[in-house]
Amino acid sequence: MPSWSSSDRRFRLPPDWPQIRKRILRRDGHRCTARDNYGVRCAELATDVDHIIPGDDHREPNLQSLCGWHHRVKSSREGGAAKAAVRRRHERRFRRTEDHPGLM
Repeated sequence: MPSWSSSDRRFRLPPDWPQIRKRILRRDGHRCTARDNYGVRCAELATDVDHIIPGDDHREPNLQSLCGWHHRVKSSREGGAAKAAVRRRHERRFRRTEDHPGLM
C-alpha cells in the first residue's frame, strides 16, 4: 500500500476534504462501520474516511468511517486485486496463439 508521500491521492481529494471528513466521522458516530461475517459492527474508534467504491467519487454515500486496521485491510485487498488484474492483462497479451514448431 503506497504511503501518502508516494501517492497522488492527497492531490485528488477536493479542497473541502477536511470538512467532508469531519461530516462523515460525525455521521458514523466516530465508530468504524466495518462489519464481521455475522454483521456485528466493529467497536473501534474510526480514524479514517474511506471511499467504498475506489476512485474519485467523494459524495457522502460513497464514504465510510473505518478504524486504521480495517482501512489497511481493505486497501491491501484492493491493491492486490488491482495487481492481479494487471498480471492477467499482461498474461493475455503475451499468450501463445500457436504451438511451438518443435513440439509438432
